[in-house]
Amino acid sequence: MSPKPLILRILTPDGTVFDGPVEAVFLPGSKGRFEVLPGHAPLITSLDPGRIDWRTGGLRQAIAVRDGAAIVEDNTVTVCAQVRAK
Repeated sequence: MSPKPLILRILTPDGTVFDGPVEAVFLPGSKGRFEVLPGHAPLITSLDPGRIDWRTGGLRQAIAVRDGAAIVEDNTVTVCAQVRAK
């Protein structure tokens, strides 16, 4: 049986930015930048200004955020954040 994939959901006041399977997520946590991989322990954290990066299909994508919060539970990373203006 293959392991359950890691799902990333990035939600903003304007809508859903990303919702799908990923290989890894890098978050700008309030205690420092950290990585989430499949099987990560559950956690809730606030986010500092910075960049959320994720890998999917060997490609890296990113979005800059001003602040927010993230919940990791049952191989799902849910991010609620304010996106930085471009």
